[in-house]
Amino acid sequence: MVAHVDVDILHVWEEFKETRSVELRNQLLERYLHLVKCNAERIWKRLPDGVDLDDLISAGIFGLMDAIEAFDLSRQVKFETYCVPRIRGAMLDELRTMDWVPRLVRSKASKMEEARKSLEASLGRPPNPEEMSQRLGVSLEEYYKMLGDATAVSQVSLNKKWYETDSYKDVREIDILEDKKAEDPTHRLQNRDLMRLVTRGLNRNERLIIILYYYEDMTMKEIGATLDLSESRVSQMHSSIVARLQSQLAQRRPEFST
Repeated sequence: MVAHVDVDILHVWEEFKETRSVELRNQLLERYLHLVKCNAERIWKRLPDGVDLDDLISAGIFGLMDAIEAFDLSRQVKFETYCVPRIRGAMLDELRTMDWVPRLVRSKASKMEEARKSLEASLGRPPNPEEMSQRLGVSLEEYYKMLGDATAVSQVSLNKKWYETDSYKDVREIDILEDKKAEDPTHRLQNRDLMRLVTRGLNRNERLIIILYYYEDMTMKEIGATLDLSESRVSQMHSSIVARLQSQLAQRRPEFST
């Protein structure tokens, strides 16, 4: 006897079980792909922001492939009934791998939050660390360690929508996040203009000494090795250049004050 499979797909199942053809397996995948999408959307709707629906679908497809490989036609089981738990299991496994916070840490964070709410309700104000450590029955040092671990529980997705716009693309949190390491283009232009001013009138070696020392943060010894000069010679040239530049800038000081 064969399983409860639609007649129009039964021959595909039978031939696949005999040949293990990749082409036939892909036909079966296409036939039952709607089960993956349906279950992925159901799970995804109950999840917090930051979880990608496509990640769940990808995991579900692997679960469907495993179900197709392991399905026994001789059993009186409908394939849809057999495969859905495997699809959902694969998606849940994927969610567990996304969650890098250990369960013990989450448990401690939950206990801390319960203690905080209880104390705040009874005291009428936020509890201090000493009160929290007493309620939890741990030392103050252990409480601070628990507090540090608990901060790892909260995760923020930078792809989360910040606000909607009239354009086709919504603004995400990553779009409005300040990049403190980003170079200020105005500062870059000012540096370039200053470098041109400072190195004007210098010969090649003198110009390189200024650029390598002040802009590339190289030592006198490293500059000497680059220019095939001794460290002492580079130091002498540097002192001479600085003295000349100071004199030139002093003469042009009125230009900078206007």
